[in-house]
Amino acid sequence: MTHYAFPPGGLPEQDEDPVGTAIFTTAYAVLPACTHRDIVTSLLPDWTDTRVWILARPLSGFAETFAQYAVEVAPGGGSKRPEPDPDAQAVLFVAEGTMSLILDGKHHSLTAGGYAYIPPHSAWQVHNPADNPLKFHWVRKKYQSVAGLSRPDAFVTSDLERTPTPMPNTDKWATTRFADPNDLRHDMHVNIVTFQPGGRIPFAETHIMEHGLYVLEGEADYLLNDQWVRVGPGDFMWLRAFCPQACIAKGHTPFRYLLYKDVNRHPALTL
Repeated sequence: MTHYAFPPGGLPEQDEDPVGTAIFTTAYAVLPACTHRDIVTSLLPDWTDTRVWILARPLSGFAETFAQYAVEVAPGGGSKRPEPDPDAQAVLFVAEGTMSLILDGKHHSLTAGGYAYIPPHSAWQVHNPADNPLKFHWVRKKYQSVAGLSRPDAFVTSDLERTPTPMPNTDKWATTRFADPNDLRHDMHVNIVTFQPGGRIPFAETHIMEHGLYVLEGEADYLLNDQWVRVGPGDFMWLRAFCPQACIAKGHTPFRYLLYKDVNRHPALTL
């Protein structure tokens, strides 16, 4: 059975050593799962019985294009007006529980691995109809319109329904792509990247895309700028544009992460 990590919540015991592995630099940040505790959650307007871990938000001089949340909804909770910005698009990815999603008047039921893309200016609602908590990841980005291109279509699918695409010349590294990478209407991709044990990114990627990487399962050594960091389930990596990165999967199980990146648009020439 596939398992998708989520913040542990709670609070460590008082005899725990506060020295940890959290890192924040000018090029990247690492927020380990152990830092995602009850005392760093927020509540949101127009949401009931819901708390969120806000893992990333636009920061001037750092990563500026997206926000990323981990959202926990108690039984019966949810929102009829979840998104305050009509120009925002969203990806929802269910880690645990059951999500009742009403999107442009159509009802969808999503369970673990469920994925929804929500275009800007959409009417949508989220509720938890079950007796156990709903836990999901929410990525938000303001949509960049282009003359002659319509906005993308909404769609609902699942990690379990998609076949990962292997990278060239290897069977140890594959990407589950939810949006068509050739569809220029999309200005963000939220994919799942999977490495089999021993798989690796065999060079230091250095590129314009910003990243949010939430580790869903497995362990790896991850190169961030000039430092190798061991990461595992529930750890979040937040990368500024052009931060060098690479990966070597460790252990005996696949290493998987949910990956955000901004794509398919010209860089702005004014700040």
